[in-house]
Amino acid sequence: MKRLVRIGLLSVVCLAIVPPGSRVSSVALAQEAHGEASGKDAKSEAARERLPPPAITEQSIDLGGRVIKFKASIGAMPFKDETSGEVLAEVVTTAFILTEDRPETGACRPVVFAFNGGPGAGSGWLDLGAIGPWRLPLTGAAMAPSAPPLVSDNRESWLDFADLVFIDPPGTGFSRIANSDAARKKFWSVEGDVETLASVVRRWLQQAKKLDCPKYLVGESYGGFRAPKVARALQEKENIGVDGLVMLSPVLDFGWIEGRDNPLDDAARLPSLAASHIEARDRSEVAAAEAYASGEYLADLLRGPRDAAAQERIAAKVAGFTGLTPERVRRLQGRLGLTDWVFEADPSGREIASLYDGATREPNATPGRRPQDWSDPVLDGLRAPLGSAVTERAVVKLKWPVEARYEILNDRVSESWNWGSRRRSLEAVTDLRRAEALDPRLKIVVAQGLYDLVAPYYANKLLLELEAPVGATDRLVFLALPGGHMFYGVDASRAALRDAARKMILNP
Repeated sequence: MKRLVRIGLLSVVCLAIVPPGSRVSSVALAQEAHGEASGKDAKSEAARERLPPPAITEQSIDLGGRVIKFKASIGAMPFKDETSGEVLAEVVTTAFILTEDRPETGACRPVVFAFNGGPGAGSGWLDLGAIGPWRLPLTGAAMAPSAPPLVSDNRESWLDFADLVFIDPPGTGFSRIANSDAARKKFWSVEGDVETLASVVRRWLQQAKKLDCPKYLVGESYGGFRAPKVARALQEKENIGVDGLVMLSPVLDFGWIEGRDNPLDDAARLPSLAASHIEARDRSEVAAAEAYASGEYLADLLRGPRDAAAQERIAAKVAGFTGLTPERVRRLQGRLGLTDWVFEADPSGREIASLYDGATREPNATPGRRPQDWSDPVLDGLRAPLGSAVTERAVVKLKWPVEARYEILNDRVSESWNWGSRRRSLEAVTDLRRAEALDPRLKIVVAQGLYDLVAPYYANKLLLELEAPVGATDRLVFLALPGGHMFYGVDASRAALRDAARKMILNP
């Protein structure tokens, strides 16, 4: 199911910013970082559709009565073939840098590098949804293609305590990739993607003269899977240490969410189904679902469908937690898959639920029947307003006259991604633990939405709890918050995420 991986990842590219007090001019640094591709590169697709030169503007936002001023920089950086010099990609990045970059103490402000997932997702989700200076509503009436893409100052912006760099990988956002096997091989693979991200972070820090700044990586979904791998690549190949990782709705182990007939999958998903049913109005009920899922439920599942008594116990308990009838649970043998919840959550069949937020519904286009294909109420509902909002901001507010369409979700990237020999064997827990072991200063925040069915929070909670702590036990913070995959659309959850990040960054 391609919809399960479209929003999880995000690749990184280099952004040229001009920090105040830098030792080179704004124009020189922008030209150095983004590079001016020559006419000799015209044979590449990236060069044929040239993007505008970088733009740097002065901006400000109101954080609840307190105005902060900052520089915004947006532009493209070319990636060239080492042998031919051909431009393989132009990667667009956007940075927001506080005007008073270095206070009288001389301390350098922390830098946060943020990327989404997919593969194929642009950074607009995190930028305008969670941590950037401006915000687009992502809940309620905003989840409709015709919703006006109107942004407002984001009072929960992390710009209050860190400079922000949002990165769009080749084929996402406004970024370009050449129509060649060489380009796709370099950028659209697990290992190539990680190496590119690590290289870009290092080059950005050098060009911006911020190697002495605290550094943080923020990745959502597949981006959360990337983050520990990029941290290790920075440590071991680029001579860069990362101070912290923030992993939002991450995929830590593909085997846990794509395992075939694995009872652990069912146990990991059940608390999210229970939370989606009650919308976390009673957290004690969610805790009870967790205890049942990893105890009696798992034990009865292992007894198999031939044990009638076990099946009856499952039918009664699961029905109580999810709101489904015992008959429906019994018919599914107590094991509710993703699409089962999508179509079974409304007994009448008039509505379908979202994979990305199990508590959200939309009318079923074929009432009473299971459609062969359907649009996700959350993911597909937000594509148009979010993509339009990013484009409007780039052209009007940031003065970057781009004509290209913003790829908020590029299915071609995810469909062409090279996962290696076997995707189900991919995991990031090993990379996370190795990064922790190598650097005792590294801190981690893992934050998830309670209603997320794509990357169930309880799966990652169990994965992390099954591992012995590496170093100090308080260096990893796990948050399960109201909301779905993009839980930061909920005001209270976005604020809680901001508070956790601020605590980690300001208290190293």
